[in-house]
Amino acid sequence: MNFRSLMFGVAAASLVALSFGATTDAKAEKVFRYATTGDILGLDPQANNEGPTNTMKGNLYGRLVHRKPDLSLDPDLAKSWEQIDEVTWRFHLRDGVTFHNGNAFNADDVVYSFTRQKQESSSMAFVLATVEAVNKVDDMTVDMITKGPDPILMLNMPNFYIVDKEWVEANNGFEVIDVSGSTNFMNANANGTGPFKLVEWVQDNRIVLVPFENYWNKANIESNIDKAIFTPIPNDATRVAALLSGEIDLMYPVPLQDIKRLQAEPNTDAMEGPELRTIFFGFDQHRDELLDMPGSGKNPFKDVRVRQAFFHAIDIEAIKRVVMRGASKPTGLMIANGINGFQDDMNGRLAHDPEKAKSLLKEAGYPDGFPITFDCPNDRYVNDEAICTSVVPMLERIGIKITPNFQTKSLHFNKIGKPQDYNTSFYMLGWTPGSYDALNPLMQLMSINGDGRGTWNSGRYSNTRIEELVGLISVEMDSDKRNEMIREAFQIHQDEVGHIPLHQQALAWGLRTDTVKKVWQRPFNDVDLRYVTMN
Repeated sequence: MNFRSLMFGVAAASLVALSFGATTDAKAEKVFRYATTGDILGLDPQANNEGPTNTMKGNLYGRLVHRKPDLSLDPDLAKSWEQIDEVTWRFHLRDGVTFHNGNAFNADDVVYSFTRQKQESSSMAFVLATVEAVNKVDDMTVDMITKGPDPILMLNMPNFYIVDKEWVEANNGFEVIDVSGSTNFMNANANGTGPFKLVEWVQDNRIVLVPFENYWNKANIESNIDKAIFTPIPNDATRVAALLSGEIDLMYPVPLQDIKRLQAEPNTDAMEGPELRTIFFGFDQHRDELLDMPGSGKNPFKDVRVRQAFFHAIDIEAIKRVVMRGASKPTGLMIANGINGFQDDMNGRLAHDPEKAKSLLKEAGYPDGFPITFDCPNDRYVNDEAICTSVVPMLERIGIKITPNFQTKSLHFNKIGKPQDYNTSFYMLGWTPGSYDALNPLMQLMSINGDGRGTWNSGRYSNTRIEELVGLISVEMDSDKRNEMIREAFQIHQDEVGHIPLHQQALAWGLRTDTVKKVWQRPFNDVDLRYVTMN
């Protein structure tokens, strides 16, 4: 097998592109079949802020600015931009672009997309939280007005997807319904300006895409595929078997125990790399009475000693050694090294100490523990169910009575998120900041008051000073002052044990070297079809 590895150090993250030397009949239809653990949550570009779902949106919809494989920003529907003053950004739009249905793209679509994505019901509203207005200058120019100086506005733009105003209005799709599944028109259909267009989505079965024949940048994308078929395959063994048999060309994640096997087979390989996603646990710190303790009038998680006890009970090194087979990096922070604002000297964890945990529970008035429902996905993160399963006896050892609720990610996210009013007591979640900046998790996970905040703060953690700091960080242009405020916010969050960070997981993709010529493995663990080429 002849292959070439390219490593890029961008934003302290690693990217890998592999090229393989096998050849096939050039006249054959090039169908790229790939799979991961679960289906997307929906097709609405302004709903369901989740990694694989956002990636699929990016195949279908254009943004003003696109993020390339090396994580740099690249003009997309905006051909250029400049800052007019400290709160005004002018975007010059690309002429001659059409949506998949043939409608012309123009400034009205950008203004309409802004209004739609700013709805309170949109989990993508955080992207535009600092934007006061988007104003049409002429058909191909818009001004974006921020509420104050915004140091990371452009870093958020790759998550601002542009919809066709005429098409959405014709189908009564303006309202954003942020619930998983094909439950409404915008979540079940797609009409973007992106490099691929939707053929069909059969939920939990397949998504079929084909290249958009009138894509504005068709001549410059790397992809040579004629069709892409995405299939969710939750079972690890089934996913590996499908790759080995040639039924699919790429799959992720590879079960850690199968990496060497795929690397040893003549027509398969396993690509490995770091991921910037932090896996963590959260608690309900909002309700006065825990959902699992009806009639008690108590919520133990409001007491920091209880949260500390849970942290001390978790043996992260055992999880790394046994469950993750060494392919994880334990962390004490909610962001990874490589995200702007990471504080290396703050990355320590509370020690694994079950006896200390029992003592803390006793001090808090729970010497015999208490019951909780433990919400965990079983098809979203690397070994997610296995991690949660391993944690159950760790918590039971200190007296916690656990009812496991491990289910597919769409049900999990609905339960712990907005659709079911954050219906959880204790849960697992993972997070990669889409902007690669610490403000993103501070807004999304560690605060609740203000535009775009708290979308995935399922335990409703809040601290008055952190809420204040988030507002200050969002407009501070001096990087040193900004990082000091980020540090202060993280310190408060750590002291209060707002969440329990676990680790950053490693990436592992399996692919067929006889069919795939080149694919980019990016640190946010997605497959951007415009960078896939086949033999």
